Amino acid sequence: MPETKVIDDAATAAAALRQGAIVAFPTETVYGLGVDATNLDAVRRLFEAKGRPSDNPLIVHVGDFTQWTLAGSSLPAFAQQLLKAFSPGPITVVVPKNPAISQLVTAGLPTVGVRIPGHAQAQHLLQQANLPIAAPSANRSGAPSCTTWQAVLEDMDGRIDFVLRGDVCDVGLESTVVECTGEVPVVLRAGKISLQQIQSVIPSAKMLSSRVDHDTRALASPGVRHAHYQPQAAVRLFESVDELTSLPLEQRSRAAAFVFDQSENILCLSHFDGFAITKQFKSLECYGREFYELLRQADRSGIATIYMHLVPQTDEAAALRDRQLRAAGKKDV
Repeated sequence: MPETKVIDDAATAAAALRQGAIVAFPTETVYGLGVDATNLDAVRRLFEAKGRPSDNPLIVHVGDFTQWTLAGSSLPAFAQQLLKAFSPGPITVVVPKNPAISQLVTAGLPTVGVRIPGHAQAQHLLQQANLPIAAPSANRSGAPSCTTWQAVLEDMDGRIDFVLRGDVCDVGLESTVVECTGEVPVVLRAGKISLQQIQSVIPSAKMLSSRVDHDTRALASPGVRHAHYQPQAAVRLFESVDELTSLPLEQRSRAAAFVFDQSENILCLSHFDGFAITKQFKSLECYGREFYELLRQADRSGIATIYMHLVPQTDEAAALRDRQLRAAGKKDV
């Protein structure tokens, strides 16, 4: 494939999507890798470009609420409530699929995840394309997601047709995915929109928790079954800052330290002597926005080990903690 072209015009990108091209584009969460979800050949090319397992469904993006019928055959009441409350924005609702959507997009399931991005450039692109756009994160399968157009090229140059250039993604973590076809809404993947926020709209909503639920329902969501978000560097997790800052000097060579600390006292730089990269965060929002790019920066710098302080096990921090665990090859601790 010829070198991937970087473009700035959403109209050009929309025309390319209508012609069956693969176009990476910015959203508020991460960059997406878009194709026409009704074009089987384009969808196949996307799976090949990412190296993505075929049993991992794709989220379908539309430009505004009026376009949901491009992706879904019906919109259950729960989905309507959630889209009204949180869209455009970082939430995906799983609903019965429109028959026009390729079976490869949904991994053979009768449902599809539908999202309306809260990003002006993405909305402009999707509205002009007037198509259901299947768009997983714009990275090689299993690698950290991309929050800059430059990171997209690191993984996908020569594998896709276009990158629509945009700013750094504001949220930095993938959307919350909520199944809306059952008796109660079930959060299949944690994201920016927390369970507490969802329960403020639908009190009966719950988080996917039991192993039975996971085995039978998680198939409807991307990002919960296969290895995801993993850098080349080994990731080691710590529950407390003290565990991390007490690491012996010999373990700090070619290593990075990422710390989350909301206390009033910023840790002294001497705590991190010997680390090649040190990053401290006092805000979950800032940490989430920079998380994937930090993983990629570590790999660019030849870091062998990333020592990472886990964020708290709270509803507000659930999305970031989930990504930290998965970056280390774990699903829970």
